[in-house]
Amino acid sequence: MLKEYVNKKIKIITVILAVLLVLSLGYIVYGKFVAWNQQKDVSNFQSGAQYGYEQAVSQLFQQVQSCEQVPIFVNNQTINIVAVECLSPQTSE
Repeated sequence: MLKEYVNKKIKIITVILAVLLVLSLGYIVYGKFVAWNQQKDVSNFQSGAQYGYEQAVSQLFQQVQSCEQVPIFVNNQTINIVAVECLSPQTSE
């Protein structure tokens, strides 16, 4: 009778420990997944921002090559830029 009681307690403790182990592993895996997903989102955001900067500079470069002033707006301020090559007087030969 006592042996059965002890075996029953050991089985209950084993089941409880197994459940706790599964829950702990699930929590760890979920945390790793969330961190991986956030890192992926940050990477996508940075890639998108980099692409946007490259496109803006490329468009600005193309506009400046026409030797016309190009307005740039930043924080409620405006500045006009023009290519230095367009400022030098052109001589005809």
